[in-house]
Amino acid sequence: MNTATPLPRLENLLPPDCGTEHQQLLDGLLQPQPSINPKYFYDDTGCELFTRICELDEYYLTRTEAAIFEQHADDMSSALANHAQWIDLGCGDCSKTRRWLQYVTPARLIGVDIAGDFLQSCLADIASEHPDLECIGVVSDFTRRLDLADLLAEDEANPPVFFYPGSSIGNFAEADALRLLQGIRSHCGDEGQLLIGVDLVKPAHILRAAYDDSEGVTAAFNLNVLQVANRLLHADFDPANFAHQAVYDPVHNRIEMRLVAQRSHRVQLADRERRFEAGDYILTEHSHKYTTDGFSALLARAGFNCQHLWTDPQEWFGVFLAES
Repeated sequence: MNTATPLPRLENLLPPDCGTEHQQLLDGLLQPQPSINPKYFYDDTGCELFTRICELDEYYLTRTEAAIFEQHADDMSSALANHAQWIDLGCGDCSKTRRWLQYVTPARLIGVDIAGDFLQSCLADIASEHPDLECIGVVSDFTRRLDLADLLAEDEANPPVFFYPGSSIGNFAEADALRLLQGIRSHCGDEGQLLIGVDLVKPAHILRAAYDDSEGVTAAFNLNVLQVANRLLHADFDPANFAHQAVYDPVHNRIEMRLVAQRSHRVQLADRERRFEAGDYILTEHSHKYTTDGFSALLARAGFNCQHLWTDPQEWFGVFLAES
């Protein structure tokens, strides 16, 4: 008899024309200031390299947020809605949600990510450990459009709790961050909540080291995105022609990750061509840092009330619980 746990249900909300994703990558590279959206970092190699980044001494973000969760888990769980629909945005391997399941008892778990097969596999592991928990995977690029209304309506008796850890909100320009937060707020109704991790403003040398580590792992992670572009666009980037650079912009309180051309050369991009001169760069990531007051104000503009804030002793990182 086959007693294996069935695979969790998977909803695909990606647009049917996957070529639009390739077009977004191409359009960014053809802009006067070429750029690559950070979501393209995360192929298999990129995911492995990012796992290594999270273990680096310089990369304080992951361990600082984890310490806040561990220290304040009881306070957070008492403030969170009981038997909620737990929605993990950009859940990856679901490891952060898995740790939370010892503190909260959601009515259902909805994991949202762009990699469907990986998502379903990770949710299957959780489903086997928690057989009474309904697990649903949603394949979606929620950074462009968040539309879970029909899915959440299936369980209207249980309020949604959106979980967005890791300070990924910092990758968005303020207008785009506001749009995403407004999209989350529109799903929350009268009792929904958002538990979100946010990296805070701190000395520039600490920030630069976190994005340009001494072992060169972040450099390899950044350069790998050129191999992603080669595959998706049939391009011919040579990573040896570029160097990783992390620059702190104090005016906008953000780190800029760049790939700087080391020599003049041409790159074939699908059926197009682009010339890079020495010193030209491709912008691959903005990572905005917030003050606690500044992010609270952004949540308020999105329609949330910020009821709770937890930080580490140095106030390097904040976890906000925003409510409807």
